[in-house]
Amino acid sequence: MYAAKRLEQYRKIDLESQVEEADGHRLVQMLFDGAVERIQAARTALEAGNLARKGELIGKAVAILGGLRESLDFKAGGELAENLDLLYGYMQKKLLEAHAKNQAQGLEEVVALLRPLAEAWRGIPEAMRQEAIG
Repeated sequence: MYAAKRLEQYRKIDLESQVEEADGHRLVQMLFDGAVERIQAARTALEAGNLARKGELIGKAVAILGGLRESLDFKAGGELAENLDLLYGYMQKKLLEAHAKNQAQGLEEVVALLRPLAEAWRGIPEAMRQEAIG
């Protein structure tokens, strides 16, 4: 038990360090990754019958999607930002439905939607990242 607690503390410190050092592009990438990880862990908790943990993890994933929505720049992003806002909202709704109905299918659907977005985000060339940052 003690080792598990220490490991969790290390992970928290490591994550805080990564966040402090990350640029905006990396932060969004971390949000995508964090959402996928939490949804996958929620599915595992659902399958194990740990409904409290499942709810906690889905709540965190919904919050991450909310953070992604809040980070959208509608002025600069135009139609793309509007479409992403709708997609993130849809994903939040699917997660909440999956939670209420204890259904893995909704969790799987959201992961299937998030993965291509995360991969596309990772694929943005460094030169374009720097241009977007300023």
